[in-house]
Order: sequence, then structure tokens, then C-alpha cells
Amino acid sequence: MLYHMYEFQHSMFAPARFAIDATQQALSNPLNPLSYMPGAKQVAAACDVMELVTRRYGKPKFGLKDTLIDGEPVSIREEVILDKPFCNLKYFKRDFGPEVKNTDPKLLIVAPLSGHYATLLRGTVEAMLPDHKTYITDWKDARDVPLFQGQFDLDDYIDYLIEMIEFLGPDTHVLAVCQPSVPVMAAVSLMSAQDNPNVPRSMTLMGGPIDTRECPTEVNLLSGERSIGWFKKNATYQVPWPNKGFMRVVYPGFLQLSAFLNMNMEDHVDAHRRMFDHLVEGDEESVDKHRIFYEEYLAVMDLPADYYLQTVDIVFQQHLLPKGEWISRGRKIDPSVITKCSLMTVEGELDDISGIGQTKAAHKLCTSLPDNMKVHYEQKKVGHYGIFNGSKWRTKIAPRVKDFIRQNDSK
Repeated sequence: MLYHMYEFQHSMFAPARFAIDATQQALSNPLNPLSYMPGAKQVAAACDVMELVTRRYGKPKFGLKDTLIDGEPVSIREEVILDKPFCNLKYFKRDFGPEVKNTDPKLLIVAPLSGHYATLLRGTVEAMLPDHKTYITDWKDARDVPLFQGQFDLDDYIDYLIEMIEFLGPDTHVLAVCQPSVPVMAAVSLMSAQDNPNVPRSMTLMGGPIDTRECPTEVNLLSGERSIGWFKKNATYQVPWPNKGFMRVVYPGFLQLSAFLNMNMEDHVDAHRRMFDHLVEGDEESVDKHRIFYEEYLAVMDLPADYYLQTVDIVFQQHLLPKGEWISRGRKIDPSVITKCSLMTVEGELDDISGIGQTKAAHKLCTSLPDNMKVHYEQKKVGHYGIFNGSKWRTKIAPRVKDFIRQNDSK
């Protein structure tokens, strides 16, 4: 019923949103004499902020049209090269001329399936494009996946990754951001145990919950305070009609967004207050930066309930991977069998989602990898999102990841 109430409330508020938007447009139009009245700028700014926070955001676009390679602009075309019910494998094809031989490493970026769309990693993709053939897992909103397409859980996630890595071939490198660090390690472990010829040459795990017993954060503690039955009862709901995924049980995006916002509510309130001030002052550059960030941040998707519940249980409550007790569809997940895939882990000093040591724990699990095939890097003065976006990512972290991939591309 909660999902139905949310949809009903959103529909009921639509006329008010229309009025708010119309007022903002009218009081911002220089041809309207009312826009010069005292207080008009403040009213228009308030309407603009209200419209931003009450809008329903669809899936954003990557919008990457070109990149610079050796100082020359090269155009980019997005191609879906593998279409699965719950995920597309997307390729950012760089349009080189026919005389150019492209020998750059193949890089599969595994985006998190944790509420936001893969476009949250736009900055990650942008930084890697000049030096890699770049692919990304573009997860689909479970609300839009018809029920006849079947269910999706953490085991399916692992099998998806194995299929994609095999599709790309044996010379692939994998970069996992946050949540997918766990299924990526599981996939590489299973492929290594089977002596799969397509085992990746390297995997880079960034800010991932490999072992949430290390320096547990508020997110980790909340996940362990309640039983799986509680999460099933209070966090999963059926998708209402007329969505394509009608009757599918999901963890709704609006609940996830509520959790994201509540973690740092004061910061979000202050950010919108500053946006109001910038609108009144006419500081369009600051307003655009705020708008771009929140149009991405407020765009969320529903997660399949089976996947969500299984992740909470296996990763955050039972800690089966670091304990060596994880069995996926009868297959034991044992990272100690990994011998050919080099490992790099990246953590942020101020990460409040995956605490210090949680990702580095992967090194203790990969006992068969020699030290010269393992690298760890901790970025000072950066939080969770700064690991894969922003200036520290571009200038400090990405160059190290690129060097690691290059060093392991010719082995």
C-alpha cells in the first residue's frame, strides 16, 4: 500500500507543481512588470527550489559526446552490446579514424545496483575514456521490468558479471565501484576455480563492503540491527499499475532516496538554502552546479526485492564472503583460488558508507596472489563519492588506477 500511496500523493501534487512552475516562470521573465516588484526574486527562487525537490526524475543520460586523446577531440557513441532483462552492457565507442590501431585495454566498469543509475559514474567513465575501451553495466529500473522476465537476486548478479566478462574476452580489466565489489570478487573467484580462460587480468575494487565488520559505518550498523523478516515487511512492496513491472516486488527508489537524504539531512537543507541565495543573487554558475548534482542524486530506481534482501543478509549481516562460507547456487566462493587476476583496492579517508579497511580486506582473502599483484591506495580527505567523482578522483586516484591497469595488461 505504501507504494500506491506514494504514487497517489505524487499525482495529487501535480496541479500544485504546475502552479509553482508557472509562478517561477512568470516572476523570472524580464518582460513581466511583476518580476520587478519587491520580493519577486525571492518568490521565484523559492518556487524554483520547490520545483526541484518535488519533481520525479527519470533516468539521466550520460551525455558524453567526445573525449580528448593525445590532445585531439574524439567523438563518442554509446552502444548497447548485450541486452539482459535487468541490465544492459553499454559500450562507449570512440570513433577513431580507420588508420588508427586501437590497442588500449578493455575496461568493464561495474556500476552499483544500489538505488542510483549508472550515470552516477559519469565522471568515472569520462576519466577512463581517453585510455581505455570502456564498458559499463547499465542496470535497469526493476519497476520497468515485466514480471514474466523472472526474478533477479545476488546469484543472478554474479552470473550476469561472468557472462559479461566472457563476452568481452580474456584480456578484460574490471573496475567495481562500491556495492559491486562483492559480486565482482565472487565472479572472479568462481571463474578462477573453474580455470575459466576469460578470467580478468585485473580487478579494481573501490569503496566496497568486502568486510563490513571492519570500521562499521552507520549504514552497516543499521543493516545489522533488524532481521531479514523486518526488511522484507517494511522495505519491499509490489510495483503498482500501470508500470511495466506491475506486481513485481521491489525495494522502491523513493524509500532509498529517503534513507540517502536522512543520512545527511542538514547538508542537503543547507545546499538548497544556498541555491535559494544564489538564485536571488543571480549566480547562475553556482545554481547550475547545484542543479546538475541534484538532478543526478534525486534520480533513483527500484531494486528487485530478492537481490536487495539477499545482499543485506549475505554481505551486511552474515558476512559470508570474509568468513569463507558463501555458497552461490552450490558453488563455493573462495577468493584464495584467484592466481591470475591482479587486485587493486581504493578507499577514502572520510568514507561514511564503506569504512576504512572494508575494501582493503580483499587482500587478506586473496591469499594466493603474490604481493607484486596486489595494490592498495587510500585517498586522504575524500568521502565516498569523491573516490570515483570530482577533482581528487581525476587528479589523484584515476592516474593510479590507469597505471595499475597498464602494468597488468601485457602479462
